[in-house]
Amino acid sequence: MPTWFIIANPAAGSGMVRRIWPDIEKKLQEMGWEYTHRFTEGQGHASALVHEAAEAGYRQILAIGGDGTNHEVVNGIMTQQSAPSTDFLYTLLPVGTGNDWIKMYGIPNNWRKWLEKIPQAVARWQDVGKVNYQAAGQTHERFFTNVAGLSYDAFVVEAIESNKHKVTNRFLYLWWIIKCLFQFKLPRARIEFNGEVVEDLCYTINIGICKYSGGGMQFAPHAVPDDGLLALTIARKVPRWQVITNTPRFYSGTLDRHPQITIHQTEKVTVNSVGNDTVLVEADGEFLGKTPAVFTIIKKALNILVPG
Repeated sequence: MPTWFIIANPAAGSGMVRRIWPDIEKKLQEMGWEYTHRFTEGQGHASALVHEAAEAGYRQILAIGGDGTNHEVVNGIMTQQSAPSTDFLYTLLPVGTGNDWIKMYGIPNNWRKWLEKIPQAVARWQDVGKVNYQAAGQTHERFFTNVAGLSYDAFVVEAIESNKHKVTNRFLYLWWIIKCLFQFKLPRARIEFNGEVVEDLCYTINIGICKYSGGGMQFAPHAVPDDGLLALTIARKVPRWQVITNTPRFYSGTLDRHPQITIHQTEKVTVNSVGNDTVLVEADGEFLGKTPAVFTIIKKALNILVPG
């Protein structure tokens, strides 16, 4: 049986994977890879393909796509029933738009460079987050490998998805953040962690395994992907003009220097809305639903290949 199972999202990078697949396959063959591959056919299919691969006995998985593909493949690894998630070796060949997860590990943003370095790559453990949330009147479960966001963060993600827009670069994502700012009403949230309770109007709440999201922004700048802790950031009520003037902090990792923003580390976070307010939830840039939401961590659940 071939060693690697490759899952490629042909729509990733605005269709780039579809266009460059012949070049990728040629490079794989030049390097002597033993593999089989499948293309995804729609939302959720990457997870289903992981289940199929696991049942067939594959334990080495390469995904080709962006952060959305990464999210689905990791959820497939975490939900398949054939073997413990730790039995799988996984990496991502980045051909997407944001490519935020790879920034944590210094994986080259050029698929050819990373493919050439994989034979010298090293395996390391990463924690995985889990969120239970509400959608369509039911409780659902999702895993995340990068950053989850609530309140304004999720409001922006839902706006982008509902308008069927594609965010092709970090500047476009920043434009959406500013555009949605004048449509958003801050909800009151109740956040419980480490025996503490914070109840306030919250601009955004972020829970990170890794640091980067939204095209290089650092809403969880204190995240360490294998420390067994969730990196929690709470931004209370911030005037709209301060959101705009503090934009450089989104990228510099200095959000906690603002007096209305605090950072914490914890193994569990529970978030509820207060009164009639609605607090929305997203994870890894995928809109999920709303609170009540419970975030927990699965320590060292993922075995990944990264540059040595």
